[in-house]
Amino acid sequence: MASRKMNVLVYSGNGSTIESVKHCLYTLRRLLSPNYAVIPVTDSAILKEPWQASCALLVFPGGADLGYSRSLNGEGNSRISSFVRRGGSYLGFCAGGYYGSSRCEFEIGNKPLEVIGSRELAFFPGTCRGCAFKGFVYHSEAGAKAVELSTNKDALAAGSSSLPAAFLSYYNGGGVFVDASKYKEKGVEVLAYYKDQTDVDGGEGSAAVVYCKVGEGRVILTGPHPEFAAVNLNPQSTVPDYANLIKALAADDKSRSGFLKACLVKLGLEASQDIIPVPSLSRLHLSSTQPNDVSMLLESWNEIITVEDGEEYIKGENDTFHIEKQSTRWSLNSLVKALPVPGLSADKATGEEPADRVDGSDDRILDYSTITKRLIPHEDKWPDTKETPNFNHHSYFANLRMYQQESGTEAEEFGNHLMYGEVVTSTNTLLEKNQKLLSQLPTGFTLTATTQVAGRGRGSNVWISPAGCLIWSTVINHSMALSNTAPVVFIQYLAAIAIVEAIHSYDKGYDNLPVRLKWPNDIYAADPSKPGKKDFVKIGGILVNSSYSSGAYNLVLGIGLNTINPAPTTSLNALLPPNLQPFTLEKLLARFLTKFEDIYIQFCRTGFDVKLEQLYYKHWLHTDQIVTLETEGGVRARIKGVTREWGLLRAEELGWEDRPTGKMYELMSDSNSFDFLKGLLKRKV
Repeated sequence: MASRKMNVLVYSGNGSTIESVKHCLYTLRRLLSPNYAVIPVTDSAILKEPWQASCALLVFPGGADLGYSRSLNGEGNSRISSFVRRGGSYLGFCAGGYYGSSRCEFEIGNKPLEVIGSRELAFFPGTCRGCAFKGFVYHSEAGAKAVELSTNKDALAAGSSSLPAAFLSYYNGGGVFVDASKYKEKGVEVLAYYKDQTDVDGGEGSAAVVYCKVGEGRVILTGPHPEFAAVNLNPQSTVPDYANLIKALAADDKSRSGFLKACLVKLGLEASQDIIPVPSLSRLHLSSTQPNDVSMLLESWNEIITVEDGEEYIKGENDTFHIEKQSTRWSLNSLVKALPVPGLSADKATGEEPADRVDGSDDRILDYSTITKRLIPHEDKWPDTKETPNFNHHSYFANLRMYQQESGTEAEEFGNHLMYGEVVTSTNTLLEKNQKLLSQLPTGFTLTATTQVAGRGRGSNVWISPAGCLIWSTVINHSMALSNTAPVVFIQYLAAIAIVEAIHSYDKGYDNLPVRLKWPNDIYAADPSKPGKKDFVKIGGILVNSSYSSGAYNLVLGIGLNTINPAPTTSLNALLPPNLQPFTLEKLLARFLTKFEDIYIQFCRTGFDVKLEQLYYKHWLHTDQIVTLETEGGVRARIKGVTREWGLLRAEELGWEDRPTGKMYELMSDSNSFDFLKGLLKRKV
């Protein structure tokens, strides 16, 4: 089996700075969406998680490379080096550039700042010497400059016709790669030079950005910060002339983005044709199968609603929700209070004023938790298609009712209350991180969205959610009294079963679609681009968050499922033969909720019984799979199933000629990561 590498990992551990990580995430997501997930990762993840198999690019941002060395020297750098030499890619900005060189020489003679020494990665075989320009001060913009770089178009062949001969880049403390042009025979190419004379000796030329071929892999190291976008720099800085620096960078921003995109292509990634801006947050629409039930739900929220200037708010632990009245729905006063800075523009698709967009800076780093989320209760009728053009509420509720009326089903509650947003932060975060609101929601309450801008996944992962991906979170109030007979650990298994069952029972003819489960909580599909081969790619993920109040676990079940979107891997619609109608998001969501409710009711009665166990095995990928248990010293074992009591993965140890030894291992899903493509079980951190 083969898996497309779709993760771009940005190091956010010891030595990195919050601002540099934010800039990396911001820019790389715009240049690489929707083909890759750009994810921050800690030093612990680099050291202990099996990140290499799914990583397309490892990025080290600005900061202090001594911190990188302290955390990663030895085992960490060995894993990074092995990843690159076996075909991986590494991108180092500023401190990440020093760190990727054979030797670092920083501020020699300036004792408070001086750093001199060899570096283990040694991707660039020479020295990175800095500061290229004087004035650097840690945690300050005092040494910041807009430096002019000349590009080497011949080295950046992909898209070179659109590349400028020179461009401006933010700079603050980076180095020059000494004598870089002399290492050509070692696979080094200079991609950009400093046009101004540097304050340190750069040897032959003044190399600002270099490319290094390392084994089967590729590396790009920079001295400046081409990932810093002017829109995210603070014009109110006390540094003299800083506002003019920002203006100069902003005027040349297209050239900067073009250069960085060409660098990503040279690293082997598929860059977006157009820079993808982050869409503005939209209103949230609250509806129900019976519209008057919305009024009853609002009434049950009385104790958590506060009134200010005649307007109603729910002030959650992470987010504030403004419950809009019909009379104030189009009022700009409520909107202005929600904006982080003055100004606004209208959303052309819906006519709504977006909650986070500002004139002159539509696309920038934002703290989404500070933006008030606007909630519209639909107490008289469902939202029409003008209000929610990307989600048809009439279709959703009609299909929900149809599935609830099927013969033999007990489903009647899940999905009856629905909240929808065209663009949200994260369906899971909006519920799970606001316990005050969560504690007042009924079982089956579901929040869905067209696009997430801060989606969450298991551990340090995020789930990519471009338009066309079905995204939803469902609330389950699971009684503490069920803990022994129906433990919450099985909820992820029930959801996985329900997803496959929903796909197969979507309508007549869908029952043979090649969709399977990976333990414990991923959805895979046969790669339609490789017919006849047993290659599977991930198309969905499941995340369950749990809290406790009033004798029950408040569970938020979050799911993302590639439905009609072809990137970043494939989608359900790509699996369909010509005679079947494409999936729709509304109908598939309704089908899942009714299937899941039926399975959940059975689970609460009889636990994870033989019937559910066999249904899980019917759909999973692991029957008799041979794996390596890293946590047990690398022993080989054969997967035998899961325990019905606590959902532990059972594996039987194999000895000589793969004969069973009789020893059984039981592994927890929350403590182990399963790379089934390599047959590797590894302890999670």
